[in-house]
Amino acid sequence: MKRCACIDTLYTELSFEERFAAAKKDGFESVEFWDWRIRDLKKVRAAAEAAGIAISGFNGDNDFSLVDPEQESAYLDALKASLEAAQAVGAETVTIHSNALGDGGIVVNHYDELSDTVKLCSMYRTLTESVKLAEQYKIRMNLEALNIKVDHVGNFLQTTQMAAEVTRLIGSPYLMVLFDAYHMQYNEGALCYNLEKYIDQIGHIHVADCPGRHEPGTGEICYHNVYETLKRLGYKYRVGYELFPEKDTKTAVTAIMQD
Repeated sequence: MKRCACIDTLYTELSFEERFAAAKKDGFESVEFWDWRIRDLKKVRAAAEAAGIAISGFNGDNDFSLVDPEQESAYLDALKASLEAAQAVGAETVTIHSNALGDGGIVVNHYDELSDTVKLCSMYRTLTESVKLAEQYKIRMNLEALNIKVDHVGNFLQTTQMAAEVTRLIGSPYLMVLFDAYHMQYNEGALCYNLEKYIDQIGHIHVADCPGRHEPGTGEICYHNVYETLKRLGYKYRVGYELFPEKDTKTAVTAIMQD
């Protein structure tokens, strides 16, 4: 597997730039992080190149929502800036969501006044325009559903099915699904079943155990079976470890590298 470390949650005992080399030393193929806007992109690229590690990507749409038809223009402008940032650091992807997320991942606006039909149609229309930008910059977007029970109450995109059916309809290699096993265990379970059913649309995977969002082996998910399913299906993209160590980074990385 191509293992990717989320350096906003791992190696936090080090400075941000030092985390690239630490991840490489521990055997990760790439790194990802959340908000590019708070980082010095020249230092980020230099740190990655010095460490000899790839940058998988970061969030591409923090302040705006796909489900709000009035935000389409602003969403596309923000996405364009994120795609340019990705090019600047050599990142291959950006992660996108249905709703704007605030501090701590709080869903900024639940849009209770909008029907599900309006939200879905707005999301589809804005994604269709977003794909044109992604194809222009040759940066893939990974559309992520989030759990609505613990971390992201009010988020519209909640299931692998909805995410994958939208990406299939749009039909661009520059738009795929980010399957976050932690979030999907809360929302729908049946992780291996959904991987089998939608593997053709999945371009990135996030790993954290549930509950707790710690490393594999600390919760209820049998990650050995998840990994075996991915191998059998020929999954070729990255597996990102977006998790908070239960004790410390060293212990978490040891658990990560066991399978």
